[in-house]
Amino acid sequence: MEEKKGFTITYEYGGNLYVNTTNRCNFNCEFCLRHNGSGGSIYTHNLWLTREPTREEILADIEKWDLSKYEQLVFCGFGEPSYRIEDICWVIDRMKEHGTNIFTRMDTNGTGSLIHGRDIAPDFAGRFDMVSVSLNTDTAEKYDALCHPQQKGAYQAMKDFAKELCKYVPKVMMTVVDTIPKEEIENCRRICEDEVGATYRVREYIED
Repeated sequence: MEEKKGFTITYEYGGNLYVNTTNRCNFNCEFCLRHNGSGGSIYTHNLWLTREPTREEILADIEKWDLSKYEQLVFCGFGEPSYRIEDICWVIDRMKEHGTNIFTRMDTNGTGSLIHGRDIAPDFAGRFDMVSVSLNTDTAEKYDALCHPQQKGAYQAMKDFAKELCKYVPKVMMTVVDTIPKEEIENCRRICEDEVGATYRVREYIED
């Protein structure tokens, strides 16, 4: 698909189609690809948006692709997608009305309810097949130092959100990156599996 400079809404990566709905984020993570200075990433050469696409533009851009080619439709991009939860839900609802059947996932920092000041977990019901939440580390102190969240209590809010999501989404996954110590990885496994009840994944760190 031809890409407009500064307006990449959808892009292919690893057999999936990714949807870039916003550059807004309430975190300033130490490891974020946004810090590379080039405005690009490992996924595409430019995910910085000159403006946020409308819900109609998001839908039209998704439906330009042959979706049968992809394993998943992933709402991720270069910001925190839950900022656009209402618009994303609208898009998915329209796709279902059009007869589109594709596995749908969101990759999130898990603070959407904190951002919106309400429990957004029920909005995922019947719309998402999977949600991947970044757990990142095993304590609130380490989390704040690593992710620099704008809101206080983000770590607990993220865990609470992931636990609540398990009521509404078939698969909730929590992830860490393999650069943290082994003891921390195991502590995070316990938090994910025992405290939250989600699926645990240790991701390989990928340099840009």
